[in-house]
Amino acid sequence: MTSQRTRDRMVARLEELGIRDTRVLSVMRATPRHLFVEEALASRAYEDTALPIGYGQTISQPYIVARMTELVLQAGRPQRVLEIGTGSGYQAAVLAQVVPQVYTVERIVALAERARRLLLEVGFGNIRFRTSDGSWGWSEEAPFDAIVMTAAPDEIPQSLLDQLVPEGRLIGPVGSEGAQQLMVVRRENRSYVRQVVEPVSFVPLRRGLDA
Repeated sequence: MTSQRTRDRMVARLEELGIRDTRVLSVMRATPRHLFVEEALASRAYEDTALPIGYGQTISQPYIVARMTELVLQAGRPQRVLEIGTGSGYQAAVLAQVVPQVYTVERIVALAERARRLLLEVGFGNIRFRTSDGSWGWSEEAPFDAIVMTAAPDEIPQSLLDQLVPEGRLIGPVGSEGAQQLMVVRRENRSYVRQVVEPVSFVPLRRGLDA
């Protein structure tokens, strides 16, 4: 259930669901998602569903990971991308194969450490890690060409929008449980243009540090 054939079937489903970017499809085919889930769930790793990773968090379904990555690349290849919510590390792994530098922030210490170990073991040298409240972003490394949120705030923190370059894009879910929308927010000078993409279901964006 973790074979290349299984990954090929997953990618075929992604194409059926409308993922068109060949770079994204290639990376989704190559990335060993089963390494990012608990061993007991490895046989389900390539199903198009979210799976628990502990601490009340999930690894997003492959379609959502592919869709957000496609949106990151939609306006050209960004050089520096900030991810809010490292989680299992899977989204960071996918991003790190299509952009030069990924910065990722996770508030749950145990998840952050586990993801960091795994991503370094797999060989990702272009990911930088921080354990912090994701709503703060990473101001010391700002600005970013794109920001990807893997958890849903009721409203996007202004601190994240402030860390975008001009024409930069923030991609992520927004809204309360049961009423979330995947959005793209583009910075234009001193204003922001918002585009609703589709309904989604994510864990909420929590504040503070969880040791």
